[in-house]
Amino acid sequence: MRLLVTRPEPEGARTAALLRSRGHEVRLAPLLRIEPVADAVFGVGPWAGVVFTSANAARAVASHRRFGALAALPAFAVGARTREAAVAAGLTNVVSAEGDVGDLAALIVAGSEGTVLPLLYFAGGDRAGDLAGILGKAGRAVETVIAYRAVIVSDFDADVRAAISGGAIDGVLHYSARTASAFISAAKAAGIVDSAMKVRHFCLSAQVAAPLIAAAAAAVEIAAAPNEAALLALVDRA
Repeated sequence: MRLLVTRPEPEGARTAALLRSRGHEVRLAPLLRIEPVADAVFGVGPWAGVVFTSANAARAVASHRRFGALAALPAFAVGARTREAAVAAGLTNVVSAEGDVGDLAALIVAGSEGTVLPLLYFAGGDRAGDLAGILGKAGRAVETVIAYRAVIVSDFDADVRAAISGGAIDGVLHYSARTASAFISAAKAAGIVDSAMKVRHFCLSAQVAAPLIAAAAAAVEIAAAPNEAALLALVDRA
């Protein structure tokens, strides 16, 4: 298939390489730009562990001047890619929920039973789920630290605009509701929304698909599980 990947770098290039290895033709149109927060402020601890809901947060923390204070703490990651990023950053005890925010909360509650210490949650400026709220209801204290911000890219480049309007894109991969919304906005700005809504849209979850369904996209397909392996399998079956 002729596919468009909209996730930010460096994840976009990695996903594109995976898709090309499966025989697909891929263009990249990152619709978010990741900007780490320099010297993000967090307290003195101690903490029960650290939490990541994205690989971007793990990468941002890796360069923090106080990373040494975190490296040996138990770490909880939402999925395999986030776990890989946390391990690459230098965290030594990382487990993955292999799912979504709800799965991560369940993993944390089970893995931190008996402790009254807070968890240190490194997150983006915009978050799809309320992890801190879920954990709070389960009696777990959370200190949330904004580790990075994702800035929306408001337009496609000329090559991508021409590919969408000319029917040279068969499908688009969407990994977050925010990038799905950004895709719709960029298509409207470029005057190609009709063409953009006719292609197949492959979404990581129902939450990611919601903006596209609301925009009346013709074909919205949702992965069987909220992880990249399931999303790529969905594309391969198309």
